[in-house]
Amino acid sequence: MRMIFALVLLVGLGLAGFAVYLAQDYISGFESALERERANSKPAIETVELFVAKRTLAYGERITKEDVALVKFPKQAVPEGAFLKVEDLFPVNEDRPRHVVRAMEAKEALLAVKVTKPGEEAGLTTRLKRGMRAFAIKVDVASGVSGFLRPGDRVDVYWTGRVKGSGSDLGNDEVTKLIEAGVDLIAIDQTANQDVEEGQVARTVTVAATPQQVAALAQAQSTGTLSLSLVGATDDTVAKAIEVDQRSLLGIERAEVAVEVEEQKECTIRTRKGAEVVLIPIPCTN
Repeated sequence: MRMIFALVLLVGLGLAGFAVYLAQDYISGFESALERERANSKPAIETVELFVAKRTLAYGERITKEDVALVKFPKQAVPEGAFLKVEDLFPVNEDRPRHVVRAMEAKEALLAVKVTKPGEEAGLTTRLKRGMRAFAIKVDVASGVSGFLRPGDRVDVYWTGRVKGSGSDLGNDEVTKLIEAGVDLIAIDQTANQDVEEGQVARTVTVAATPQQVAALAQAQSTGTLSLSLVGATDDTVAKAIEVDQRSLLGIERAEVAVEVEEQKECTIRTRKGAEVVLIPIPCTN
C-alpha cells in the first residue's frame, strides 16, 4: 500500500514539474514575441530631438554645451524657435557665447527668443525689434505705478502741462492728455530682467518706441510731466484720444466771449447838380 502511494506521489510530482516546464516555456515564448513586436513597431507619435536646459538658467548666464541636452519631443508640438541641431545652437567656427535673456527651468526647451545671438550680451539691444529705439522716462512713486512695473509690461503714457493760448486766460489752462498707448517697457532703472521677484520704486523706465514716438516723448517730457498707466496683460483694447483740462474736470463751462462787430462806416460827399443834391461815396479817412 505504501509503495502504491509513493508511486502515485512520484507520478504526480513528475506531472506537476512537466506542467510547470510547459508553462514557463509558453510564457517565455510569449514574452519574446511581444518584445519582437515592440521592436518592429513604430512609435504612435512621431518625435524629433531638440535641446532643453539641464538645469535652471538665470537671466544673463552664459550657455555652454554642458548646460543643455537633446531629448525626444513630439514633432507636432515643437515650439517655434526651438534648436534641433547642435550647429544651430553652437555654430561651427563660432567661439562667442550665447547668453540667457529669459530665465528657464530644468527640462525647458531652449528657444531663440530666450537666448542671445552668438557674441551678444543680455542687454537692451537684444530687446529692441527692428526699427525701434530705447527711450528713458523719469518717474517717481506716483507716475511709476508705485513700483509695480516690470520689464515686458505695457503702459499708456499721459502728458500734463500748460497749453499756451488755451482758454480765456492765455497760458493758464493745465491739460492732461494721452500721447502714447500700449508702449512696451524693456527696462526698469538698470535692469532688463523680466523675472525680478520684488517690486521697487524706479527712478527711470526705458520704453521701446519708434523714432517718431521718441520725438513726441522727448518734447512732452521737456514741456511737462509724464505719468504711466499700466495696461493689463490680456487687455487688447486700444485707448482712444483722451484729453482733460481743469474746466472739464470741475464741470465749468467756458464763458462765451462776445465778439463786437465794428459797424462799417460809410463816407460820402455832397454835390449839387442844379436843384438836386447828390451823395457820392468816398474812402473814409481817420
